Amino acid sequence: MTTLARPPAPIVIGHRGAPGYRPEHTLASYRLALALGVDAVEPDLVVTRDGVLVVRHENEISATTDVALHPELADRRTTKVVAGREVTGWFTEDLTLAELKTLRCVERLPDLRPGNRRYDGRWPVATFDELLLLVAEEGRRRGRPVGVHVELKTPSYFAGLGLPLEEAVLAALRDHGLDRPGSGAVVQSFETAALRSLRVHTALPLVQLIDSVGAPADCVATGDPTTHADLASARGLRMVAGYADLVGVHRDLVRPRDPATGRTADTTTLVDDAHLAGLRVLVWTLRAENRHLPAELRNGAAPGAHGDARAEARAFLEAGVDGVFSDHPDLALSAREDWLLDAALAV
Repeated sequence: MTTLARPPAPIVIGHRGAPGYRPEHTLASYRLALALGVDAVEPDLVVTRDGVLVVRHENEISATTDVALHPELADRRTTKVVAGREVTGWFTEDLTLAELKTLRCVERLPDLRPGNRRYDGRWPVATFDELLLLVAEEGRRRGRPVGVHVELKTPSYFAGLGLPLEEAVLAALRDHGLDRPGSGAVVQSFETAALRSLRVHTALPLVQLIDSVGAPADCVATGDPTTHADLASARGLRMVAGYADLVGVHRDLVRPRDPATGRTADTTTLVDDAHLAGLRVLVWTLRAENRHLPAELRNGAAPGAHGDARAEARAFLEAGVDGVFSDHPDLALSAREDWLLDAALAV
């Protein structure tokens, strides 16, 4: 395990850039997140048929690009089983980078974020290399590294296709001089086996992502009974500390919600348990829309209306987390500023 000093303040990570304001994973989304002042950005990585890492939330791209409007690619539409789910559409691993670059990105949640639809069709799919160059430019401007929290999407699935994400990601980070602790690069995954393998090959900080339900896809595939709840337990966190440096947990694992009312229930002990195990804690994902907020912080009934996201971010900071992933990073940054000011005045 890499020894990590706790930062002077919890970090704010632009989750897929700033997708509350621009379509997710576009370079425009990342540029905005960096301009807003995030400490790090979080790209999800998948791979093309010719082995190029691209920035997409999933390898199935019909909801995030205009691929369905390209008749020359109509024969690529197919059905596959990915991470135990049957999925129909177009997949990055069936397209070369050149083919993928003919597509344009669209808003993934048009009903919830209609304002982002005005950007549909403006930007191509970004490669990991393009994002790293953008982040390096911002780091030079700031005079210090900007963090890149790289998520490997379904690495066991890609390994089965002969397209190992772990090797490709480490090679890309090495090419950009980011393959060492302190560079700002962090690697994360929901799959435990990928992280255990990475621990042998890199000293970069590793993050075990933990959901509020279900089990890691690699565990399910191999018959390992370990669930996300197991990983989030005090015993599970001690086990995770054997190969990872941080946990990135679903927000409900820290501040659960009453299923009957939607209101926030009592804060759990997960943050304390993780810190006792030597793990830092990141929470995902904070969003401003009513649909994602607890009932007491919503503004009216419209799912896409913005409630009090600053208050939710502050509540997680007060719970002791070491960082938050946010779709609206300006709001999380504002909450952190107020929280730090109040803490300083209280001394």
